Amino acid sequence: MEEVLDILKYVLPSVVTFLTAYLIIKKFLDREHKNRLMDLRMQNRKTITPLRLQAYERMTIFLERISLMSLVSRIHKSGMSARLLQTELTKTIRTEFDHNLSQQIYITQHTWNTIKSSKEGTIRAINIAAAKLPPDASGTELINLIVDMVTSLEKLPTDVALEQLKLEAKQTF
Repeated sequence: MEEVLDILKYVLPSVVTFLTAYLIIKKFLDREHKNRLMDLRMQNRKTITPLRLQAYERMTIFLERISLMSLVSRIHKSGMSARLLQTELTKTIRTEFDHNLSQQIYITQHTWNTIKSSKEGTIRAINIAAAKLPPDASGTELINLIVDMVTSLEKLPTDVALEQLKLEAKQTF
């Protein structure tokens, strides 16, 4: 029995010292790990924030460029047929969209879906207006129908997407 007590006198302080050292070192390493993660996040924010801001700017420009009135005034040339104008308008929208596809990684999925819906809604409005015209109609007739549609809508698809984009940008910054 006395031998067991002698062994405990030497082993017990060693175990207590080991556990104390282990806990102190573990706490220190955990704190260092958290600090490194926080530093890494701060560095990422310094990189990501300008990219997100640029994405908001680019998508704002995209939405402004595909708004019906802006698009029509940029694309229409005198003497264009309605079918050619329709084709050019939809082609321009798709090209602009394709050019900005990479921006989706910097904005939320909800906002990206709203922007895609805006693009599709704008193309749909052009196609609906074009479908109401005879095959030999002029571009001017298509423009008149588009203007009538724009004035009758409470909100254009691009306006809805632009509001969502601005809301997200405000929440982010």
